[in-house]
Amino acid sequence: MINFWEGIVLRNRLVTLLDLGLDESFNAAMAFVQGVLSNVNAGYTVPHLDVDFVRSRDPLTIQGAISSRCDVLHVMAHGDHSASPSFVSSDGATEVDLGVLAEGLARGLDGIAGGAVVIADGCKTGIGIWQRAIRDCLEGEITYIGTTANIGWHESTVFCSAFYGSLLRDRGRGRSAAQQGMDAAERAAKAYEVLTDRKCPFRVSTLTPSSRAKRAIRGANG
Repeated sequence: MINFWEGIVLRNRLVTLLDLGLDESFNAAMAFVQGVLSNVNAGYTVPHLDVDFVRSRDPLTIQGAISSRCDVLHVMAHGDHSASPSFVSSDGATEVDLGVLAEGLARGLDGIAGGAVVIADGCKTGIGIWQRAIRDCLEGEITYIGTTANIGWHESTVFCSAFYGSLLRDRGRGRSAAQQGMDAAERAAKAYEVLTDRKCPFRVSTLTPSSRAKRAIRGANG
């Protein structure tokens, strides 16, 4: 959607919410995020955030959501790196292995689009092995938000409410989606620490495609 504000054309920010947890707890957490996004939009005559919500076990649907061109890709799932960094559902029946995603990029399939803010809302998704695996899947530079510890629903909802509340500060005027995301994440981390008196487990960084990802893209473009 396109908005006009003070004579300036502003494209709505698109948020893709991908729920791979697939149980009641994840349902509740995702409903909370959707409620926060609705509240962000409520203050405007015309909404400034568009939301795509995906909850599925179908591999093609999941692949499409992960590779979608959006401003924020928010993946909510268990983070597992016992074998390879993976997003996993609570029952273990649905899994997105980042190593497999990187292999697909080498075969010409879409990876994670550049220019987005990617929130990996699961346990320990911000540690080194996860960041390296994410970089192998990238088509371009992203703002990446992961966690450095095991988290629960309280940690996630406190951080995410502050993040999305900050995302459209000044309606995003004059800043790219990546700049907005970095600023919102830093503000959310500070708010988390004020509200909980604890160190925020969410960490924001800029990630670029690895050498492996660059080779895969060059090979695919042939």
